[in-house]
Amino acid sequence: MGDLEQHPLLEDVNDGEFTGDGSVDLKGNPIRKQGTGNWGACPFILGNECCERLAFYGISTNLVTYLTRKLHQGNASAASNVTAWAGTCYLTPLIGAMLADTYWGRYWTIAVFSTIYFIGMGTLTLAASVPIFKPPPCDGSVCPEASPAQYGVFFLGLYLIALGTGGIKPCVSSFGADQFDDTDPSERVQKGSFFNWFYFSINIGALISSSFLVWVQDNWGWGLGFGIPTVFMGLAIISFFSGTPLYRFQKPGGSPLMRVCQVVVASIRKWSVNAPGDSLQLYEMEKGSAIEGSRKIEHTNELSFLDKAATITEAEKKGVNSYNPWRLVTVTQVEELKILVRMFPVWATTIVFSAVYAQMSTMFVEQGTVLDPTVGSFTIPPASLSTFDVVSVIVWVPLYDSILVPFVKRFTGKERGFSEIQRMGIGLFISILAMVAAACLEIWRLAIAKQDGLIDKPGPVPLSILWQIPQYFLIGAAEVFTFIGQLEFFYDQSPDAMRSLCSALSLLTTALGNYLSSFILTLVTYLTTKGGNPGWIPDNLNQGHLDYFFWLIAGISFVNLLVYVVCASRYTSKKAA
Repeated sequence: MGDLEQHPLLEDVNDGEFTGDGSVDLKGNPIRKQGTGNWGACPFILGNECCERLAFYGISTNLVTYLTRKLHQGNASAASNVTAWAGTCYLTPLIGAMLADTYWGRYWTIAVFSTIYFIGMGTLTLAASVPIFKPPPCDGSVCPEASPAQYGVFFLGLYLIALGTGGIKPCVSSFGADQFDDTDPSERVQKGSFFNWFYFSINIGALISSSFLVWVQDNWGWGLGFGIPTVFMGLAIISFFSGTPLYRFQKPGGSPLMRVCQVVVASIRKWSVNAPGDSLQLYEMEKGSAIEGSRKIEHTNELSFLDKAATITEAEKKGVNSYNPWRLVTVTQVEELKILVRMFPVWATTIVFSAVYAQMSTMFVEQGTVLDPTVGSFTIPPASLSTFDVVSVIVWVPLYDSILVPFVKRFTGKERGFSEIQRMGIGLFISILAMVAAACLEIWRLAIAKQDGLIDKPGPVPLSILWQIPQYFLIGAAEVFTFIGQLEFFYDQSPDAMRSLCSALSLLTTALGNYLSSFILTLVTYLTTKGGNPGWIPDNLNQGHLDYFFWLIAGISFVNLLVYVVCASRYTSKKAA
C-alpha cells in the first residue's frame, strides 16, 4: 500500500549538479543543469513558435477572402466557416493537452501534431494551386459553385491544421518554461522573461502574416500565398527538432481527469469519515511522488472535505483493505484538485478580457468603415489597423522586461516585479481604458455626423481613421499584461503533471470570450431594435449608437475587474512540499 507517513518538506532551492524540478533527458535519466535547458534551448522553441504562428496567421488572416473569391461562398457562409474553424482551433488544445499530460509528454506531442499540421498546410496549398481542386473563375456575375470534392480537399487541409495546432498551442509555452528549473532562483526569474519573449515571437509572426503574406495572396496568387506559410511550418519543425540535445523533458504523469475523479470518488466513499486535524496523518508517499513527473504539493486547509480522500481508515492501517486508488489517494493528488478549484475563479474572470480582445476583429473594424480611411494618397483598410495592436505588443514586451520589471522590483521585492495575479489585473484595467477610448471616439464621430448632416447618409464622416490607433495600442498593452500574465499563472500555479491541460484551459478563454462577445452583440441587437427602432448597431452606423455598445463592454469589464480583485485577494498560491 505504500508508506503512510508524511515526509518532511523539501528545500525549494537547488544549487546541485542536476535539476531539482524532476526534469530528465530524452531517455528518461536525470539531467544536468550545465549545458542543457535555460536560454541555450529557448531560441529553437521561440523560432518554432514564430514560424508556426506566421504559418497559422498566414492562413487565418485572409481566409474569408479565399472562401468568397475562390470558392465562391456567400459572405454569411464564409464568415460562419471561418468562425467555426477558429473556434475549433481553440478547442482542440484540450485533446493535445490530455495526450501530453497523460501519455506522450510535451515534446512528442509537439512533434506528432506538428507533422499533422504540416500535412494540413500542404493539402491546403495543393487545394489552392492545382486547377482540379478549384472551381473555375467567375464569368461576369455567374460564379460556379465548388464541387463536394473541391470543398472536401480544402476543408480537410483546414481541419488538419486545426487538429495540428491543438497539439502545439498548449504544449510549446509550457515546454519552453520547462527549460528553466524553478528550484533554482536565478532560472526561476529568467522563466518570467521567457513568457514575455514567447509572446513577442507570436506577434512577430502575426505582423509578417498580416502585412506581407496578405499582400502576396492578394497580388501574387493563393498558391504562393499558402505555399510560403507551408514552408515556414516546415522551418518551425526543423527549428524545434534542432534543439533536441539541449532540451529538458518532463515525464507525463498519467490521466489528470482520472486522478481528479479518484479524489472525488474517494471523498464521497468516505463521507462519514472524519479527516484528522493533523495533516501529517494524511496519506502521502514517503519517498518521491505517487504521480509520475510531479513533485509533492504541500497540504492546504481549504476545501477540507476533499482531505477525506487522503484519510487512512483503521481497516487500511491494519491492511484489511488493499490499496485502492478509488478509496485512498495521496495529499498531492488531493491538492491537485484543490489547485484547479482555486484557479477556476481567476480563469473565469479572464473570459471577459477575451471578449474585449474580440472587438478588434469585429466592432473596431465596423467603426473604422465609417471613418475617413485616406491618409494623403493612401487608403487604409479598416482591418489593417490591427497592425498597431501587434506593434504595441512588440514595443511593450522589451519595455516591460528591461525597464518596468527592474523598476517595480525595487518597490515590490518580487522576482518578476509583479505577481502573475497583479499583472493580469493591470491588463484588465487597461482593457477598460481601450473600450473607453473607442466609446469617446464614437461620440466624437457621431457629433461630426450630426453637425455635417450625415445622419441619414451611410458612410464615412470626415474624421481620420488614425484616431483609432490609441484604442488598438491600449489593447496591445493590455495583452502584454493579461495574456502573458495568464501564461505565467497557468504554468506556475498548475500542478506539475497538469501543466499542458491548464495551458489548454487558458486558451479556452479565448474561444469563450468570442462566444460571449457574440452573445452580448446578439442580445443588444434584439433588445435595441424592438418596436422598429434602428438599434445601437444598424447598417447605417451614423443612425446608431455604437458608443453605447462600447460603454456597455467597458461597464461589464469594470464589474468583472471588481470580481477579479475579490477572487485574486482570496487566491492561495501553490506550495511545493
